[in-house]
Amino acid sequence: MSKTLVLLGAGTGLGPAIARRFGREGFRVALVARNRERLAALADQLGAEGIEAAAFPADLARPVEIPALIDAIRHRFARIDVVLYAPLDLNGFTPAADLTTATAQQLLDLYFLTPIALVQAVLGELRDRGEGSVLISQSVSATQPAPVLSGIGPAMAATRNYLQSLAAEIAPDGVHAATLQIGAMIRGSAVHAALLSGALEPNTEFPEIDPADIAETLWELHAKRDTSDLQLP
Repeated sequence: MSKTLVLLGAGTGLGPAIARRFGREGFRVALVARNRERLAALADQLGAEGIEAAAFPADLARPVEIPALIDAIRHRFARIDVVLYAPLDLNGFTPAADLTTATAQQLLDLYFLTPIALVQAVLGELRDRGEGSVLISQSVSATQPAPVLSGIGPAMAATRNYLQSLAAEIAPDGVHAATLQIGAMIRGSAVHAALLSGALEPNTEFPEIDPADIAETLWELHAKRDTSDLQLP
Protein backbone atom coordinates (compact mmCIF):
# COMPACT_ATOMS: atom_id res chain seq x y z
CA MET A 1 0.00 0.00 0.00
CA SER A 2 1.27 3.47 -0.90
CA LYS A 3 2.31 5.76 1.92
CA THR A 4 0.34 8.87 2.86
CA LEU A 5 1.44 12.43 3.58
CA VAL A 6 -0.93 14.60 5.60
CA LEU A 7 -0.14 18.17 4.56
CA LEU A 8 -1.74 20.67 6.90
CA GLY A 9 -1.66 24.28 5.77
CA ALA A 10 -1.64 23.54 2.04
CA GLY A 11 -1.40 27.14 0.87
CA THR A 12 -0.52 28.73 -2.44
CA GLY A 13 3.27 28.71 -2.28
CA LEU A 14 4.84 25.96 -0.25
CA GLY A 15 1.94 23.51 -0.13
CA PRO A 16 1.86 22.53 -3.81
CA ALA A 17 5.66 22.17 -3.87
CA ILE A 18 5.60 19.83 -0.86
CA ALA A 19 2.77 17.75 -2.32
CA ARG A 20 4.64 17.35 -5.61
CA ARG A 21 7.94 16.47 -3.92
CA PHE A 22 6.44 13.74 -1.79
CA GLY A 23 4.20 12.68 -4.67
CA ARG A 24 7.28 11.98 -6.77
CA GLU A 25 8.26 9.43 -4.13
CA GLY A 26 4.93 7.64 -4.49
CA PHE A 27 3.12 9.29 -1.59
CA ARG A 28 -0.58 9.95 -1.66
CA VAL A 29 -1.44 13.37 -0.22
CA ALA A 30 -4.18 14.51 2.16
CA LEU A 31 -4.51 18.28 1.68
CA VAL A 32 -5.76 20.28 4.68
CA ALA A 33 -6.55 24.00 4.80
CA ARG A 34 -9.56 26.28 5.21
CA ASN A 35 -10.22 27.19 1.57
CA ARG A 36 -12.38 24.38 0.16
CA GLU A 37 -12.30 25.55 -3.47
CA ARG A 38 -8.54 26.05 -3.56
CA LEU A 39 -7.94 22.67 -1.98
CA ALA A 40 -10.20 20.94 -4.49
CA ALA A 41 -8.43 22.68 -7.37
CA LEU A 42 -5.01 21.63 -6.05
CA ALA A 43 -6.19 18.04 -5.59
CA ASP A 44 -7.38 18.04 -9.21
CA GLN A 45 -4.05 19.46 -10.43
CA LEU A 46 -2.09 16.83 -8.54
CA GLY A 47 -4.37 14.11 -9.84
CA ALA A 48 -3.73 15.26 -13.40
CA GLU A 49 -0.01 14.89 -12.64
CA GLY A 50 -0.45 11.33 -11.41
CA ILE A 51 -0.40 12.11 -7.68
CA GLU A 52 -3.35 10.76 -5.71
CA ALA A 53 -4.67 13.56 -3.51
CA ALA A 54 -7.81 14.42 -1.59
CA ALA A 55 -9.00 17.65 0.02
CA PHE A 56 -10.00 17.91 3.68
CA PRO A 57 -11.17 21.47 4.46
CA ALA A 58 -10.60 22.32 8.12
CA ASP A 59 -9.83 25.22 10.44
CA LEU A 60 -6.47 24.37 11.98
CA ALA A 61 -7.02 26.92 14.75
CA ARG A 62 -9.45 24.45 16.34
CA PRO A 63 -7.32 21.76 17.97
CA VAL A 64 -10.41 20.03 19.38
CA GLU A 65 -11.42 19.08 15.82
CA ILE A 66 -8.13 17.39 14.93
CA PRO A 67 -9.03 13.85 16.06
CA ALA A 68 -12.08 13.79 13.76
CA LEU A 69 -10.02 15.21 10.90
CA ILE A 70 -7.36 12.52 11.28
CA ASP A 71 -10.05 9.85 11.49
CA ALA A 72 -11.49 11.09 8.18
CA ILE A 73 -8.07 11.04 6.52
CA ARG A 74 -7.33 7.58 7.86
CA HIS A 75 -10.70 6.35 6.59
CA ARG A 76 -9.89 7.68 3.11
CA PHE A 77 -6.27 6.50 2.85
CA ALA A 78 -6.17 3.63 5.42
CA ARG A 79 -2.80 4.74 6.80
CA ILE A 80 -0.80 7.85 7.71
CA ASP A 81 2.99 7.93 7.36
CA VAL A 82 4.09 11.57 7.45
CA VAL A 83 2.40 14.56 9.06
CA LEU A 84 3.70 17.91 7.83
CA TYR A 85 2.35 21.03 9.52
CA ALA A 86 2.94 24.34 7.74
CA PRO A 87 0.11 26.87 8.29
CA LEU A 88 0.56 30.63 8.16
CA ASP A 89 -1.95 33.24 9.35
CA LEU A 90 -1.28 36.80 8.21
CA ASN A 91 -3.07 38.03 11.33
CA GLY A 92 -0.23 36.57 13.39
CA PHE A 93 2.13 39.44 12.62
CA THR A 94 1.59 41.34 15.87
CA PRO A 95 3.80 43.91 17.63
CA ALA A 96 4.70 42.83 21.14
CA ALA A 97 3.30 46.07 22.56
CA ASP A 98 -0.08 45.34 20.97
CA LEU A 99 -0.30 41.63 21.75
CA THR A 100 -3.38 40.73 23.80
CA THR A 101 -4.16 37.54 25.62
CA ALA A 102 -7.02 36.86 23.21
CA THR A 103 -4.74 37.12 20.17
CA ALA A 104 -2.06 35.09 21.89
CA GLN A 105 -4.58 32.33 22.63
CA GLN A 106 -5.67 32.18 18.97
CA LEU A 107 -2.07 31.90 17.83
CA LEU A 108 -1.25 29.28 20.44
CA ASP A 109 -4.23 27.25 19.23
CA LEU A 110 -2.98 27.36 15.63
CA TYR A 111 0.76 27.06 16.09
CA PHE A 112 1.16 25.09 19.33
CA LEU A 113 -1.95 23.27 20.53
CA THR A 114 -2.98 21.88 17.14
CA PRO A 115 0.47 20.31 16.59
CA ILE A 116 0.11 18.65 19.99
CA ALA A 117 -3.34 17.36 19.02
CA LEU A 118 -1.90 16.03 15.75
CA VAL A 119 0.85 14.14 17.53
CA GLN A 120 -1.66 12.58 19.88
CA ALA A 121 -3.82 11.54 16.92
CA VAL A 122 -1.09 9.89 14.81
CA LEU A 123 1.74 8.85 17.12
CA GLY A 124 0.25 5.52 18.13
CA GLU A 125 0.01 4.40 14.51
CA LEU A 126 3.55 5.52 13.69
CA ARG A 127 4.98 3.82 16.77
CA ASP A 128 3.12 0.62 16.02
CA ARG A 129 4.57 0.59 12.51
CA GLY A 130 8.03 1.64 13.71
CA GLU A 131 8.46 4.38 11.10
CA GLY A 132 7.17 7.74 9.93
CA SER A 133 7.74 11.44 10.56
CA VAL A 134 6.17 14.46 12.19
CA LEU A 135 7.53 17.60 10.51
CA ILE A 136 6.79 21.24 11.23
CA SER A 137 7.73 24.10 8.91
CA GLN A 138 7.58 27.53 10.52
CA SER A 139 9.08 31.00 10.68
CA VAL A 140 12.58 31.76 11.88
CA SER A 141 10.93 34.03 14.46
CA ALA A 142 10.67 30.84 16.52
CA THR A 143 14.39 31.23 17.23
CA GLN A 144 15.04 34.89 16.38
CA PRO A 145 12.62 37.37 18.01
CA ALA A 146 11.85 40.38 15.83
CA PRO A 147 9.68 43.51 15.98
CA VAL A 148 6.02 43.04 14.94
CA LEU A 149 6.42 39.24 14.99
CA SER A 150 5.72 38.71 18.67
CA GLY A 151 2.40 37.02 17.92
CA ILE A 152 3.67 34.04 15.99
CA GLY A 153 7.19 33.99 17.44
CA PRO A 154 6.42 32.83 21.00
CA ALA A 155 3.86 30.28 19.82
CA MET A 156 6.27 28.81 17.28
CA ALA A 157 9.08 28.83 19.84
CA ALA A 158 6.91 26.73 22.14
CA THR A 159 6.23 24.29 19.32
CA ARG A 160 9.92 24.00 18.51
CA ASN A 161 10.71 23.28 22.16
CA TYR A 162 7.96 20.66 22.31
CA LEU A 163 8.98 18.93 19.11
CA GLN A 164 12.63 18.73 20.08
CA SER A 165 11.65 16.98 23.30
CA LEU A 166 9.33 14.71 21.33
CA ALA A 167 12.04 13.86 18.81
CA ALA A 168 14.32 12.47 21.50
CA GLU A 169 11.50 10.43 23.03
CA ILE A 170 10.21 8.76 19.86
CA ALA A 171 13.47 8.18 17.99
CA PRO A 172 13.97 4.78 19.71
CA ASP A 173 10.56 3.77 18.32
CA GLY A 174 11.69 4.46 14.74
CA VAL A 175 9.64 7.66 14.43
CA HIS A 176 11.27 10.95 13.40
CA ALA A 177 10.25 14.47 14.43
CA ALA A 178 11.82 17.68 13.15
CA THR A 179 11.27 21.41 12.81
CA LEU A 180 12.35 23.64 9.94
CA GLN A 181 12.67 27.38 10.59
CA ILE A 182 12.47 29.48 7.42
CA GLY A 183 14.14 32.88 7.40
CA ALA A 184 13.18 33.89 3.87
CA MET A 185 10.15 35.01 1.88
CA ILE A 186 8.57 32.06 0.10
CA ARG A 187 7.79 32.90 -3.51
CA GLY A 188 4.12 32.50 -4.32
CA SER A 189 3.01 32.46 -0.68
CA ALA A 190 0.21 34.60 0.77
CA VAL A 191 2.79 36.68 2.64
CA HIS A 192 4.80 37.21 -0.54
CA ALA A 193 1.65 38.32 -2.37
CA ALA A 194 0.76 40.72 0.46
CA LEU A 195 4.23 42.27 0.31
CA LEU A 196 4.11 42.67 -3.46
CA SER A 197 0.68 44.31 -3.27
CA GLY A 198 1.69 46.68 -0.47
CA ALA A 199 -0.89 45.20 1.89
CA LEU A 200 1.90 44.21 4.27
CA GLU A 201 4.69 46.57 5.27
CA PRO A 202 7.95 44.73 5.96
CA ASN A 203 10.00 45.85 8.93
CA THR A 204 13.13 44.24 7.55
CA GLU A 205 14.50 42.80 4.35
CA PHE A 206 14.06 39.08 3.76
CA PRO A 207 15.75 37.05 1.02
CA GLU A 208 13.42 35.17 -1.29
CA ILE A 209 13.40 31.40 -1.53
CA ASP A 210 11.92 28.99 -4.04
CA PRO A 211 9.26 26.76 -2.43
CA ALA A 212 10.70 23.78 -4.31
CA ASP A 213 13.95 24.20 -2.36
CA ILE A 214 12.05 24.13 0.94
CA ALA A 215 10.09 21.09 -0.19
CA GLU A 216 13.35 19.31 -1.00
CA THR A 217 14.70 20.11 2.47
CA LEU A 218 11.54 18.80 4.11
CA TRP A 219 11.77 15.60 2.08
CA GLU A 220 15.37 15.15 3.22
CA LEU A 221 14.34 15.73 6.85
CA HIS A 222 11.98 12.79 6.47
CA ALA A 223 14.18 10.56 4.32
CA LYS A 224 17.59 11.09 5.92
CA ARG A 225 16.42 11.51 9.54
CA ASP A 226 19.80 12.99 10.48
CA THR A 227 18.58 16.11 12.30
CA SER A 228 15.57 17.22 14.28
CA ASP A 229 16.09 20.97 13.91
CA LEU A 230 17.11 22.98 10.85
CA GLN A 231 17.01 26.53 9.54
CA LEU A 232 16.81 27.93 6.00
CA PRO A 233 18.56 29.73 4.50
